[in-house]
Amino acid sequence: MESAGLSPRKLALKVGVSGKTVERWISDPELIPHPRNREDACKALGVDEEMIWPKAVKDRIKTGGDREIVQSYPYRSACPSTVWGELTKQATEELFFAGYTNYFLWTQLPDFLGTVRRKAQEGCRIRFLIGDPSGEVTRQREQIEDVALTVSTRIRITLENLEKLGDVEGIEARFSSPEDAVNHVSLSVFRFDDEALVTPHLARLVGHDSPLLHLRSMGEGGMFSRFSDHAEELWGRGVPIQSEKTRV
Repeated sequence: MESAGLSPRKLALKVGVSGKTVERWISDPELIPHPRNREDACKALGVDEEMIWPKAVKDRIKTGGDREIVQSYPYRSACPSTVWGELTKQATEELFFAGYTNYFLWTQLPDFLGTVRRKAQEGCRIRFLIGDPSGEVTRQREQIEDVALTVSTRIRITLENLEKLGDVEGIEARFSSPEDAVNHVSLSVFRFDDEALVTPHLARLVGHDSPLLHLRSMGEGGMFSRFSDHAEELWGRGVPIQSEKTRV
């Protein structure tokens, strides 16, 4: 404040708070102002926030178990389609779509089929793990959701698109086993190399109304690894989808 030629009262006027508030900031080092007030104060003083309130900066740095969380969304539908598209395009080694239906990928992402084709041709391993459209868990889920676009219909949208990719090497597809179907329908994992989008399905809600986590791997034993291992376990017990047209 002295270097900037500002008294507590003058700084308060620039920030939009009372002079007594600024005096409290000075007298109590544990007191951390509102982010907007911190930003305005730093502008007025011409310094970085870390110089005045280092604790606020430190608190923003993730050092615990949440450091792998890139972003969280209250609804899957709140995650922009551009995030899905960019993650798919940027992957070079591994694309693993372990949603129970995966149908929205084909209907909501621009040219998703063409993107998958190109990624497979470039040598990226691509896998789809979906639920059995005629399985008991699928039938039960349809009764729970009670929507016009049924679970089995959504699965068949994926199957139809996989048929169109039957001439492409490197694309694998399986149904989750009957024993794993409940675990599969309750948690969707979509992996893009070392990043993942994870949706835990809530009660009677369809996928797009359930929350979503965007994760990035920071090493073994983290959230990314745990969700990835879950999907791999389901894949290992999955049932290959037999089709004359689709190479699986």
